[in-house]
Amino acid sequence: MTALMMVIGIVIFALGLLVSIAWHELGHLTWAKLFKIRVPQYMVGFGPTIWSRKKGETEYGIKAIPMGGYIRMIGMFPPGADGKVVARSSSPWRSMIEDAREQSYEELLPGDDTRLFYTRKPWQRVIVMFGGPFMNLILAFGLFLVLFMGFGQPTPVPTVQSVFSCVVSAADTAATSNTCPKGAAHTPAYDAGIKPGDTIVSFGGDPIHDYTRLQDDIRDSTGKTVAIVVERDGTKLTRYASIVSNELYSPNSGDTPAGKLAPAGFLGIVPQQPTVGLGFGATMDKMGGLAKSSVSSVAALPSKIPALWDSAFEGKPRTADQPVGIVGVARVGGDVFAAKAPMIDKLATEISLLAGLNLSLFLLNMLPLLPLDGGHIAGALWEALRRNSARVFRRPDPGPFDVAKLMPLAYVVAGVFLCFTVLVMIADVVNPVSLS
Repeated sequence: MTALMMVIGIVIFALGLLVSIAWHELGHLTWAKLFKIRVPQYMVGFGPTIWSRKKGETEYGIKAIPMGGYIRMIGMFPPGADGKVVARSSSPWRSMIEDAREQSYEELLPGDDTRLFYTRKPWQRVIVMFGGPFMNLILAFGLFLVLFMGFGQPTPVPTVQSVFSCVVSAADTAATSNTCPKGAAHTPAYDAGIKPGDTIVSFGGDPIHDYTRLQDDIRDSTGKTVAIVVERDGTKLTRYASIVSNELYSPNSGDTPAGKLAPAGFLGIVPQQPTVGLGFGATMDKMGGLAKSSVSSVAALPSKIPALWDSAFEGKPRTADQPVGIVGVARVGGDVFAAKAPMIDKLATEISLLAGLNLSLFLLNMLPLLPLDGGHIAGALWEALRRNSARVFRRPDPGPFDVAKLMPLAYVVAGVFLCFTVLVMIADVVNPVSLS
């Protein structure tokens, strides 16, 4: 039964991935057709075609490898300087440029001269290329709304769920098993007599109304002995705890990036986390924090490669801030469904995974690098800048910017992304992330 549930979780995630890809490409397709650009193909996936059907001038289909998708628009690149589409060269770099130019015209039909992508105004090309990532952003927004406002969010409260017996670094497996290594000191909460079910109403004289405030107070109290007022069975009791320093994963705030191990004040309690539906304002705040964290994560990807390599080939444990690929996320989706938890919690976690995936797709595709959508957007914006500058200074129109000349760089970028994807995939297979 557990294996079956894991397969169901993986299948649900795979279907969600296909929908996300199809939704992305639909954004490109809709605006391309609106601006009268001819689109011969709309495909979800890569590799051999397993199903397709032609409707009007466009062939719609699904391919075998669900790792992306594309629409084929004619005339993606302008003709060469000589006005020709093909002008062969012995230079391998020049051949890359000419091959890309030729492919963008290979399905040219009579009457298509006015339906080429490059002939559209720069702002129209920006909209066409932005349409795909924007669809992922819309889908992420909708899924997060459903997740936070509909399903609710596990929200820690200042009521104690459990008390750790001893001080163990968060990176140590004993931290999750609550077993004490030989010689480990008791936690301040254990020594102070704090028990599961206690509600902390005051910490060091500071009234406590939410867990975030309590967590901040604890982290900032290293080396201090503080008075902790707890409510137990309707009675308020005062306990005294000497807060110690411990290696803990940082929360989503402060100067230390979320998920990084850092020394902080440690009490040794686990809070209760009831599921609470968030209001619209709180949901927007939550999304803003997730977006900021995601941007930081994308910017930090190059710095994660050494640790990822060690996890893939040296057997070192995966850390909370390492990137996870499609294989890893799908496996987590399977673990979620195989876990002993209410079905509503499993569905909420799947929605969370898909929402995060779509947010990541938006951010990655907006990088100003070919062959990503952001690269084409950058090319269109540069063309608009050149042409407007020429108009202001009364210079000849420089004409369309030839994005095809950047194809050698695009192949390099694609190669780097491919290598990174393979590295993440190997780490996800040989040293997968754990659900905990």
